[in-house]
Amino acid sequence: MSQIGGWVTRGPGLTMMEATAVSKNGRIDPNGVGLWNEEQLESLKAIVDFTHSQSQHIGIQLVHAGRKASTVAAWLGNENATKETGGWPDDIIGPSPVPWDENSFMPKEMTLSDIADFRNSWVSSVERALRAGFDVIEIHAAHGFLLHQFLSPVSNKRTDEYGGSFENRIRLLIEVIQDTRRTIPETMPLFLRISATDWLEETGIDGWTLEDSAQLSVKAASFGVDFIDVSSGGSHPEQNFKLGPGYQAGFSKYIKNAVKDKAFVGAVGNITNGVQANGLLEEGLDAIFSGRLFQKNPGLVWSWADDLGIVVHAARQIQWGFREIPNPFTA
Repeated sequence: MSQIGGWVTRGPGLTMMEATAVSKNGRIDPNGVGLWNEEQLESLKAIVDFTHSQSQHIGIQLVHAGRKASTVAAWLGNENATKETGGWPDDIIGPSPVPWDENSFMPKEMTLSDIADFRNSWVSSVERALRAGFDVIEIHAAHGFLLHQFLSPVSNKRTDEYGGSFENRIRLLIEVIQDTRRTIPETMPLFLRISATDWLEETGIDGWTLEDSAQLSVKAASFGVDFIDVSSGGSHPEQNFKLGPGYQAGFSKYIKNAVKDKAFVGAVGNITNGVQANGLLEEGLDAIFSGRLFQKNPGLVWSWADDLGIVVHAARQIQWGFREIPNPFTA
Protein backbone atom coordinates (compact mmCIF):
# COMPACT_ATOMS: atom_id res chain seq x y z
CA MET A 1 0.00 0.00 0.00
CA SER A 2 2.74 2.49 0.93
CA GLN A 3 4.60 1.94 -2.35
CA ILE A 4 1.61 2.04 -4.68
CA GLY A 5 0.07 4.85 -2.64
CA GLY A 6 3.13 6.94 -3.36
CA TRP A 7 2.63 6.45 -7.08
CA VAL A 8 -1.10 7.01 -7.37
CA THR A 9 -0.98 10.30 -5.46
CA ARG A 10 1.46 11.77 -7.99
CA GLY A 11 -0.26 11.70 -11.34
CA PRO A 12 0.06 8.49 -13.41
CA GLY A 13 -2.63 7.86 -16.00
CA LEU A 14 -2.85 4.21 -14.97
CA THR A 15 -1.07 2.20 -12.30
CA MET A 16 -0.60 -1.52 -12.94
CA MET A 17 -0.45 -4.02 -10.09
CA GLU A 18 2.58 -6.29 -10.42
CA ALA A 19 2.43 -9.82 -11.87
CA THR A 20 -0.22 -11.53 -9.74
CA ALA A 21 -0.43 -15.33 -9.73
CA VAL A 22 -3.71 -17.08 -10.52
CA SER A 23 -2.74 -20.17 -8.51
CA LYS A 24 -0.38 -21.04 -5.68
CA ASN A 25 2.06 -22.91 -7.93
CA GLY A 26 1.94 -20.05 -10.43
CA ARG A 27 3.87 -17.64 -8.23
CA ILE A 28 7.29 -16.55 -9.40
CA ASP A 29 8.66 -16.73 -5.85
CA PRO A 30 7.35 -17.47 -2.34
CA ASN A 31 6.85 -13.74 -1.75
CA GLY A 32 4.79 -13.29 -4.90
CA VAL A 33 1.38 -11.63 -4.99
CA GLY A 34 -1.58 -13.89 -5.75
CA LEU A 35 -5.32 -13.75 -6.31
CA TRP A 36 -6.53 -17.30 -5.84
CA ASN A 37 -8.42 -16.81 -2.55
CA GLU A 38 -10.73 -14.40 -0.75
CA GLU A 39 -8.14 -13.17 1.74
CA GLN A 40 -5.95 -11.97 -1.12
CA LEU A 41 -8.96 -10.29 -2.70
CA GLU A 42 -9.58 -8.24 0.44
CA SER A 43 -5.95 -7.14 0.65
CA LEU A 44 -5.92 -6.02 -2.98
CA LYS A 45 -9.30 -4.33 -2.64
CA ALA A 46 -7.82 -2.01 -0.01
CA ILE A 47 -5.23 -0.87 -2.56
CA VAL A 48 -7.88 -0.42 -5.25
CA ASP A 49 -10.13 1.57 -2.92
CA PHE A 50 -7.29 3.91 -1.97
CA THR A 51 -6.36 4.39 -5.63
CA HIS A 52 -9.94 5.30 -6.49
CA SER A 53 -10.08 7.71 -3.54
CA GLN A 54 -7.32 9.64 -5.33
CA SER A 55 -9.35 9.78 -8.59
CA GLN A 56 -6.89 7.37 -10.20
CA HIS A 57 -7.23 4.12 -12.14
CA ILE A 58 -5.51 0.81 -11.42
CA GLY A 59 -5.13 -2.43 -13.36
CA ILE A 60 -3.93 -5.89 -12.42
CA GLN A 61 -1.51 -8.06 -14.35
CA LEU A 62 -2.44 -11.74 -14.05
CA VAL A 63 0.17 -14.43 -14.60
CA HIS A 64 1.25 -18.01 -14.12
CA ALA A 65 5.02 -18.42 -13.93
CA GLY A 66 5.09 -21.95 -15.37
CA ARG A 67 8.62 -23.33 -15.49
CA LYS A 68 9.98 -20.08 -14.04
CA ALA A 69 8.13 -20.61 -10.75
CA SER A 70 9.68 -21.39 -7.37
CA THR A 71 12.64 -19.02 -7.51
CA VAL A 72 13.81 -16.83 -4.67
CA ALA A 73 12.87 -13.15 -4.77
CA ALA A 74 14.83 -11.45 -7.54
CA TRP A 75 16.69 -9.12 -5.19
CA LEU A 76 18.11 -12.14 -3.35
CA GLY A 77 19.77 -13.57 -6.44
CA ASN A 78 19.18 -15.87 -9.39
CA GLU A 79 18.45 -18.99 -7.35
CA ASN A 80 15.81 -21.68 -7.05
CA ALA A 81 13.49 -21.71 -4.05
CA THR A 82 13.78 -25.16 -2.49
CA LYS A 83 11.25 -26.68 -0.09
CA GLU A 84 13.45 -25.47 2.77
CA THR A 85 13.13 -21.87 1.53
CA GLY A 86 9.39 -22.02 0.85
CA GLY A 87 9.52 -23.25 -2.73
CA TRP A 88 7.53 -25.96 -4.52
CA PRO A 89 10.03 -27.81 -6.77
CA ASP A 90 7.70 -30.82 -7.10
CA ASP A 91 4.77 -28.76 -8.39
CA ILE A 92 6.25 -26.83 -11.31
CA ILE A 93 4.41 -27.13 -14.62
CA GLY A 94 4.98 -26.04 -18.20
CA PRO A 95 4.04 -26.89 -21.77
CA SER A 96 6.91 -29.39 -21.97
CA PRO A 97 9.51 -30.94 -19.64
CA VAL A 98 12.10 -28.33 -20.63
CA PRO A 99 13.72 -26.32 -17.79
CA TRP A 100 14.85 -22.70 -18.09
CA ASP A 101 18.48 -23.85 -17.80
CA GLU A 102 20.47 -26.80 -16.49
CA ASN A 103 20.31 -25.47 -12.93
CA SER A 104 16.54 -24.93 -12.88
CA PHE A 105 13.86 -27.32 -11.66
CA MET A 106 12.36 -29.62 -14.28
CA PRO A 107 8.72 -28.73 -15.04
CA LYS A 108 6.06 -31.38 -15.50
CA GLU A 109 4.41 -31.37 -18.91
CA MET A 110 0.87 -30.12 -18.52
CA THR A 111 -1.86 -32.60 -19.40
CA LEU A 112 -5.07 -31.45 -21.07
CA SER A 113 -6.65 -31.68 -17.62
CA ASP A 114 -3.91 -29.41 -16.23
CA ILE A 115 -4.61 -26.90 -19.00
CA ALA A 116 -8.32 -26.95 -18.17
CA ASP A 117 -7.51 -26.42 -14.48
CA PHE A 118 -5.27 -23.49 -15.36
CA ARG A 119 -8.00 -21.86 -17.44
CA ASN A 120 -10.48 -22.30 -14.60
CA SER A 121 -8.02 -20.77 -12.13
CA TRP A 122 -7.51 -17.88 -14.52
CA VAL A 123 -11.22 -17.13 -14.78
CA SER A 124 -11.61 -17.35 -10.99
CA SER A 125 -8.83 -14.78 -10.54
CA VAL A 126 -10.41 -12.49 -13.14
CA GLU A 127 -13.70 -12.70 -11.26
CA ARG A 128 -11.94 -11.81 -8.00
CA ALA A 129 -10.20 -8.89 -9.71
CA LEU A 130 -13.59 -7.57 -10.78
CA ARG A 131 -14.92 -7.87 -7.24
CA ALA A 132 -11.84 -6.05 -5.94
CA GLY A 133 -12.71 -3.17 -8.27
CA PHE A 134 -9.77 -3.16 -10.68
CA ASP A 135 -10.29 -0.99 -13.76
CA VAL A 136 -8.15 -2.99 -16.20
CA ILE A 137 -7.15 -6.64 -16.60
CA GLU A 138 -3.79 -7.39 -18.22
CA ILE A 139 -2.90 -10.87 -19.44
CA HIS A 140 0.82 -11.40 -18.84
CA ALA A 141 2.10 -13.49 -21.75
CA ALA A 142 5.68 -12.20 -21.70
CA HIS A 143 9.05 -12.65 -19.99
CA GLY A 144 9.15 -16.42 -20.27
CA PHE A 145 6.15 -17.09 -18.04
CA LEU A 146 3.62 -19.84 -18.77
CA LEU A 147 1.67 -18.29 -21.64
CA HIS A 148 4.91 -17.16 -23.28
CA GLN A 149 6.27 -20.68 -22.78
CA PHE A 150 3.41 -22.01 -24.88
CA LEU A 151 4.04 -19.38 -27.56
CA SER A 152 7.76 -20.00 -28.01
CA PRO A 153 9.16 -23.09 -29.76
CA VAL A 154 12.16 -22.87 -27.44
CA SER A 155 9.99 -24.04 -24.53
CA ASN A 156 7.01 -25.67 -26.27
CA LYS A 157 7.86 -29.11 -27.66
CA ARG A 158 4.32 -30.50 -27.57
CA THR A 159 2.91 -32.62 -30.37
CA ASP A 160 -0.80 -32.15 -29.56
CA GLU A 161 -3.16 -29.28 -30.38
CA TYR A 162 -1.16 -26.94 -28.12
CA GLY A 163 2.21 -27.41 -29.82
CA GLY A 164 4.00 -27.49 -33.14
CA SER A 165 2.50 -24.95 -35.55
CA PHE A 166 2.11 -21.25 -34.85
CA GLU A 167 -1.66 -21.66 -34.62
CA ASN A 168 -1.30 -24.46 -32.08
CA ARG A 169 1.27 -22.62 -29.95
CA ILE A 170 -0.93 -19.52 -29.66
CA ARG A 171 -4.04 -21.61 -28.95
CA LEU A 172 -3.90 -21.43 -25.14
CA LEU A 173 -3.34 -17.68 -25.13
CA ILE A 174 -6.28 -17.14 -27.49
CA GLU A 175 -8.42 -19.32 -25.21
CA VAL A 176 -7.35 -17.26 -22.18
CA ILE A 177 -8.15 -14.04 -24.06
CA GLN A 178 -11.61 -15.40 -24.89
CA ASP A 179 -12.14 -16.62 -21.32
CA THR A 180 -11.18 -13.21 -19.96
CA ARG A 181 -13.20 -11.21 -22.46
CA ARG A 182 -16.31 -13.27 -21.68
CA THR A 183 -15.84 -12.70 -17.95
CA ILE A 184 -15.25 -8.95 -17.83
CA PRO A 185 -17.71 -6.20 -18.80
CA GLU A 186 -17.83 -5.32 -22.48
CA THR A 187 -16.63 -1.80 -21.70
CA MET A 188 -13.67 -2.89 -19.55
CA PRO A 189 -10.24 -2.53 -21.18
CA LEU A 190 -8.32 -5.76 -21.74
CA PHE A 191 -4.53 -5.44 -22.00
CA LEU A 192 -2.07 -8.05 -23.24
CA ARG A 193 1.63 -7.99 -22.35
CA ILE A 194 3.88 -9.82 -24.80
CA SER A 195 7.57 -10.31 -25.40
CA ALA A 196 8.04 -9.09 -28.97
CA THR A 197 11.05 -11.34 -29.47
CA ASP A 198 13.03 -13.98 -27.61
CA TRP A 199 16.23 -12.21 -28.76
CA LEU A 200 17.57 -15.48 -30.18
CA GLU A 201 17.90 -14.49 -33.83
CA GLU A 202 21.71 -14.45 -33.68
CA THR A 203 22.05 -17.74 -31.79
CA GLY A 204 20.58 -20.16 -34.31
CA ILE A 205 18.00 -21.22 -31.71
CA ASP A 206 14.42 -21.32 -32.98
CA GLY A 207 12.51 -18.85 -30.84
CA TRP A 208 9.60 -16.42 -30.83
CA THR A 209 10.12 -13.53 -33.27
CA LEU A 210 8.87 -10.01 -33.90
CA GLU A 211 6.96 -11.25 -36.94
CA ASP A 212 5.24 -13.84 -34.73
CA SER A 213 4.28 -11.07 -32.30
CA ALA A 214 2.79 -8.92 -35.03
CA GLN A 215 0.71 -11.83 -36.31
CA LEU A 216 -0.38 -12.70 -32.77
CA SER A 217 -1.30 -9.10 -31.99
CA VAL A 218 -3.63 -8.86 -34.97
CA LYS A 219 -5.38 -12.06 -33.87
CA ALA A 220 -5.51 -10.93 -30.23
CA ALA A 221 -7.17 -7.67 -31.25
CA SER A 222 -9.78 -9.59 -33.24
CA PHE A 223 -10.65 -11.55 -30.07
CA GLY A 224 -11.14 -8.46 -27.94
CA VAL A 225 -7.74 -7.27 -26.71
CA ASP A 226 -7.77 -3.48 -26.55
CA PHE A 227 -4.13 -2.75 -25.73
CA ILE A 228 -0.84 -4.48 -26.58
CA ASP A 229 1.88 -3.83 -23.98
CA VAL A 230 5.14 -4.65 -25.77
CA SER A 231 8.18 -5.88 -23.86
CA SER A 232 10.72 -8.55 -24.88
CA GLY A 233 12.85 -11.50 -23.83
CA GLY A 234 12.76 -13.85 -20.88
CA SER A 235 12.40 -17.23 -22.58
CA HIS A 236 16.00 -18.48 -22.84
CA PRO A 237 19.29 -17.83 -21.00
CA GLU A 238 21.14 -17.24 -24.30
CA GLN A 239 18.96 -14.25 -25.20
CA ASN A 240 21.03 -11.45 -26.70
CA PHE A 241 19.48 -8.11 -25.76
CA LYS A 242 20.38 -5.01 -27.79
CA LEU A 243 20.10 -2.44 -25.03
CA GLY A 244 19.92 1.32 -25.50
CA PRO A 245 17.55 4.26 -25.02
CA GLY A 246 14.00 3.10 -25.71
CA TYR A 247 15.40 -0.16 -27.04
CA GLN A 248 12.01 -1.87 -27.31
CA ALA A 249 10.12 1.04 -28.87
CA GLY A 250 10.91 -0.15 -32.39
CA PHE A 251 9.09 -3.39 -31.65
CA SER A 252 6.05 -1.41 -30.51
CA LYS A 253 6.06 0.65 -33.70
CA TYR A 254 6.27 -2.51 -35.83
CA ILE A 255 3.31 -4.03 -34.00
CA LYS A 256 1.33 -0.78 -34.15
CA ASN A 257 1.82 -0.77 -37.91
CA ALA A 258 0.41 -4.31 -38.01
CA VAL A 259 -2.67 -3.76 -35.82
CA LYS A 260 -3.29 -0.18 -36.97
CA ASP A 261 -6.45 1.14 -35.28
CA LYS A 262 -7.63 -2.31 -34.13
CA ALA A 263 -5.75 -1.94 -30.81
CA PHE A 264 -3.68 0.55 -28.87
CA VAL A 265 0.03 -0.21 -28.51
CA GLY A 266 2.46 0.93 -25.83
CA ALA A 267 6.22 0.91 -25.32
CA VAL A 268 8.34 0.16 -22.26
CA GLY A 269 12.05 -0.14 -21.55
CA ASN A 270 14.75 2.48 -20.88
CA ILE A 271 12.45 5.42 -21.48
CA THR A 272 13.89 7.89 -19.03
CA ASN A 273 12.46 11.39 -19.51
CA GLY A 274 9.40 13.26 -20.66
CA VAL A 275 10.87 14.53 -23.91
CA GLN A 276 11.83 11.00 -24.99
CA ALA A 277 8.42 9.64 -23.98
CA ASN A 278 6.52 12.38 -25.77
CA GLY A 279 8.62 11.86 -28.88
CA LEU A 280 7.54 8.22 -29.05
CA LEU A 281 3.90 9.28 -28.78
CA GLU A 282 4.40 11.78 -31.59
CA GLU A 283 5.82 8.92 -33.69
CA GLY A 284 2.53 7.05 -33.44
CA LEU A 285 2.56 5.02 -30.24
CA ASP A 286 -0.43 5.27 -27.93
CA ALA A 287 1.11 5.13 -24.44
CA ILE A 288 4.34 4.78 -22.52
CA PHE A 289 4.88 2.35 -19.63
CA SER A 290 7.56 2.69 -16.99
CA GLY A 291 8.44 0.41 -14.10
CA ARG A 292 11.79 0.54 -12.36
CA LEU A 293 12.11 4.32 -12.47
CA PHE A 294 9.12 4.61 -10.14
CA GLN A 295 11.17 2.81 -7.50
CA LYS A 296 13.61 5.70 -7.63
CA ASN A 297 11.08 8.48 -8.14
CA PRO A 298 7.42 7.89 -7.17
CA GLY A 299 6.64 11.24 -8.83
CA LEU A 300 8.07 10.13 -12.18
CA VAL A 301 5.06 11.24 -14.25
CA TRP A 302 5.15 14.62 -12.51
CA SER A 303 8.86 14.93 -13.33
CA TRP A 304 8.22 14.04 -16.96
CA ALA A 305 5.45 16.65 -17.09
CA ASP A 306 7.96 19.21 -15.79
CA ASP A 307 10.32 18.17 -18.61
CA LEU A 308 7.57 19.15 -21.05
CA GLY A 309 6.34 22.23 -19.22
CA ILE A 310 2.86 20.84 -18.60
CA VAL A 311 0.76 20.29 -15.49
CA VAL A 312 -0.56 16.96 -14.21
CA HIS A 313 -2.89 16.30 -11.31
CA ALA A 314 -1.40 15.10 -8.03
CA ALA A 315 -2.97 14.75 -4.61
CA ARG A 316 -3.82 18.18 -3.20
CA GLN A 317 -1.91 17.57 0.03
CA ILE A 318 1.22 17.02 -2.06
CA GLN A 319 0.74 19.42 -4.96
CA TRP A 320 -0.21 22.46 -2.89
CA GLY A 321 3.37 22.93 -1.75
CA PHE A 322 4.44 23.53 -5.34
CA ARG A 323 1.84 26.17 -6.18
CA GLU A 324 3.01 29.58 -7.30
CA ILE A 325 3.23 31.78 -4.21
CA PRO A 326 3.74 35.55 -4.58
CA ASN A 327 7.05 36.78 -3.21
CA PRO A 328 6.17 39.07 -0.27
CA PHE A 329 9.31 41.13 -0.91
CA THR A 330 8.42 41.93 -4.52
CA ALA A 331 4.61 41.88 -4.50
